[in-house]
Amino acid sequence: MKTVSENKSFGGIQGVYSHASQACGCDMTFAVYLPPQAQEGPVPCLWYLSGLTCTHENAMTKAGLQAHAAEAGLALVFPDTSPRGEGIANDEAYDLGQGAGFYIDASQSPWAPHFRMETYIASELRDLVTDNFAVSVLHGITGHSMGGHGALTLAMKYPGHYQSLSAFAPIANPTESDWGRKQLGAYLGPDEAVWSGHDATLLLRHKGWAGDILIDQGADDQFLDLLRPQALGAALTETKTAHSYRMHAGYDHSYYFVSTFARDHVRWHAERLKG
Repeated sequence: MKTVSENKSFGGIQGVYSHASQACGCDMTFAVYLPPQAQEGPVPCLWYLSGLTCTHENAMTKAGLQAHAAEAGLALVFPDTSPRGEGIANDEAYDLGQGAGFYIDASQSPWAPHFRMETYIASELRDLVTDNFAVSVLHGITGHSMGGHGALTLAMKYPGHYQSLSAFAPIANPTESDWGRKQLGAYLGPDEAVWSGHDATLLLRHKGWAGDILIDQGADDQFLDLLRPQALGAALTETKTAHSYRMHAGYDHSYYFVSTFARDHVRWHAERLKG
């Protein structure tokens, strides 16, 4: 692991790091914020998964999470959204390829050799972070858009990994959306039965979530038809999953929306990770 940069922020340290990933077969970059409380010992950890076209840097610089994490005593992890670099498969469209890993392990050519973001996030990077930073075994996960999809699906697939869960404007039902069918078909092939394991609405019905979930959605989000929040809302009600699903008039899909409600999400996770 190499240190790219470290900067003091709200009494803690915002670092950016790179390492050779075995899962993705290339160098990967990620960011970790350690609050001032980490100087006294391990602190709970909140993972933030970003959306289409983003890197580790977008939320790190735009979401304003560090101030809230310092107040709550949580570490933050900002992974990248896909493998990158020469020799890595890509597509001219912004919603497929580099910057659009969808937090799944691809099985189809040309994506399979490198696009293994599920294994990377849930296993490799998790081990790297817990081995090298002052974080405890208590982890929460959140994310925005494609990252909200990743947070919901990974939490339900790996329930022992995460003790708290939230999402900002998640892609909630990708098997029925153009933000999903295109990518799942490309990465996983034409068998739609395989896709269901990467759809939060379907996973909630089949696997469930033992805790509660916070979801914020902008009512004026320009991508509502692609996100399909109504499908996830119906599944939450049908499965009687404890949740707070908040629709906010006037808010769109941008980081102005994310930063507005970032403090609520950090506090949500802190209450569940710290009791």
